[in-house]
Amino acid sequence: MICPFCRFEDSRVIDSRPADEGTLIRRRRECTSCSRRFTTSETSVLLIIKRSGATEPFSREKVISGVRKACQGRPVSDDDFALLAQRVEESLRADGQAEVEAQEVGMAILAPLRELDEVAYLRYASVYRNFTSLEDFEGEIALLRAEPSRNSNALKTDVNKRFETTALKN
Repeated sequence: MICPFCRFEDSRVIDSRPADEGTLIRRRRECTSCSRRFTTSETSVLLIIKRSGATEPFSREKVISGVRKACQGRPVSDDDFALLAQRVEESLRADGQAEVEAQEVGMAILAPLRELDEVAYLRYASVYRNFTSLEDFEGEIALLRAEPSRNSNALKTDVNKRFETTALKN
């Protein structure tokens, strides 16, 4: 690390501490030439490879933005969104890869979103997996019913309301 005071190319680490929920490391350093101290911040960058081949840093805000659309009108709080984005990032980082395909980000969103709200999960999956027919929705609902999560009542209630509304119209 180059000293910001004398520009010498060597320093020693005096202290290291995690910050920002463990995504950042703050290091206190001392220059071996001038003995002045300075602080550095280190982060690991998780890059997303888009379909076009371009790369960009992972953004929790982008995850939240996409999930927020699927959760519109659902009882999901901002804290729930933040926690989901954190879980997605942690699962992507757990693979140990510095670059991740955008497709993998979408797949990493599905499981925590299903636990959060099955109706929002169904909405997200329908766009993400390009549902083209009613059979696609029915197949996914059948899978949800076969493996209920802790919020399975939300899906049943919403689906039942839709069927009741449709039956009343007919």
